[in-house]
Amino acid sequence: LQGVQIVAMQGRVHYYEGYSMPEVVMPTRLMGLMGIDALLLTNAAGGFGDGFAAGDFMLIKDHIVQFVPSPLIGPNLDKLGTRFPDMTHVYDEELSSIIRKVADDASIRLHDGVYVQLTGPQFETPSEIKMLKTLGGSAAGMSTAVEAVAARHMGIRVCGISCISNLAAGMTGEPLTHEEVNETTQRVAKDFSTLVRGSVAEFAKVL
Repeated sequence: LQGVQIVAMQGRVHYYEGYSMPEVVMPTRLMGLMGIDALLLTNAAGGFGDGFAAGDFMLIKDHIVQFVPSPLIGPNLDKLGTRFPDMTHVYDEELSSIIRKVADDASIRLHDGVYVQLTGPQFETPSEIKMLKTLGGSAAGMSTAVEAVAARHMGIRVCGISCISNLAAGMTGEPLTHEEVNETTQRVAKDFSTLVRGSVAEFAKVL
């Protein structure tokens, strides 16, 4: 992609589908063992940050993952990483700065925010969204953060982009549907492709 050797996933497996956390992060660990230098995580998320609108993008600057089990629970795999990995800087600032510049150059609307991973599969209630906002969250979804934890455990540089596919429960007064999520992601697919392709090309200069 853009002259850079990559490995890409089409979709992912989710905890809500009944997979265990080790199964959810197995693809991340496999890519790490294949020798990747960086992991770009993407998702569709419900936004509740100030100024967010459906179809915007959010650069993940941090996450909250305490609502789902850690993928590191159980015997530590010492060949992958330390028992107690530091999570002070999960999302790499240099890679994130590249994504910001690519977005600016392409006039793509990009927010910064904190991603919250929940179990799903139900969408959140308005009261839950108020709680998440109070905790410092900006968008919520059902994936991604545990994959970031698994990658950082292995010492892989991580960055992430959320597509704000809908405004979260209680923000508009309208019920949430999966169809709305799909419709929004399809509408902004061209901009998302521009953002990812441009970022990957620039990543190669610093990795």
